[in-house]
Amino acid sequence: MKRYLTSSLTAVVVALVCALGAQAQEAESHLRNVPLPAAEVDRIVHTLTAKETQFRAALNQYGFKRDAVVQTIGWGSQITGEYHRVSRFVFDDGGQRFERIIAFPLPTIQEVTISTEDIEDLGGVQTFALEADKLAQYNFTYAGKEKIDELDLYVFDVAPKVLPDPKKSKERFFQGRIWVDDQDLQIVKVKGKGVPEGVQRYPVFETYREQIDGKYWFPTYTYADDQLVFPAGNIVHLRMRITFGNYERYKAKVRIIEDDNVVDQSEPKPTPTPLPPTKKKPPQ
Repeated sequence: MKRYLTSSLTAVVVALVCALGAQAQEAESHLRNVPLPAAEVDRIVHTLTAKETQFRAALNQYGFKRDAVVQTIGWGSQITGEYHRVSRFVFDDGGQRFERIIAFPLPTIQEVTISTEDIEDLGGVQTFALEADKLAQYNFTYAGKEKIDELDLYVFDVAPKVLPDPKKSKERFFQGRIWVDDQDLQIVKVKGKGVPEGVQRYPVFETYREQIDGKYWFPTYTYADDQLVFPAGNIVHLRMRITFGNYERYKAKVRIIEDDNVVDQSEPKPTPTPLPPTKKKPPQ
């Protein structure tokens, strides 16, 4: 049976009609203080990091559609600029996944620059939160449990053990909170931001996942509505919405080529030993 957070379905509608505000804060589930032994916390963290690695490997076998919208918001909630990119992530004949842009209108955003790091966040930090090859570089702190819709979830605060200097490294990390299904021990919700920031600023985002093919929790919706305060003192109201769908598992194409000049390399069959001729009896 497919299991999911209904919040991931209703959030799309909510995002289209209003910004996150007091209603969104009220909608958050209440964190329950459910103590767990240290050994159990370690087991959960170890399992979820292993599952996250499996999830990343599985995702590399799926194509999907991504619709990303980034907007700047002015007075009266008016949209002052927009960056909109619709892509389909597909596979070539060699099995390598690549981005095929379906729609990419000329961006009208002027208050901020969509940087290379922003594009990477659209496909990385904001979407999947924890990169498989960096899991050992994070600290996990158990915060309690929450009930969201039909799921009972473990909650962890996550932060990189060492934050790289943005002037010397382009590595991106996630910092924030994750919600882990207590049955599958997979991440189903993420809230946080990409770090380090340097001179650039990144919004706090929420990502919801749904169970695909009855096994893996893949991202289906990411939303952010945040005030970005830059070093120069200017403040930009940024809103972001990313939807993911049409997940389709990649199937390798097999081509059968017929060649009339194929040499039979099978082992030769043994020649049967001829039997001696049968002597006919003379007539009586």
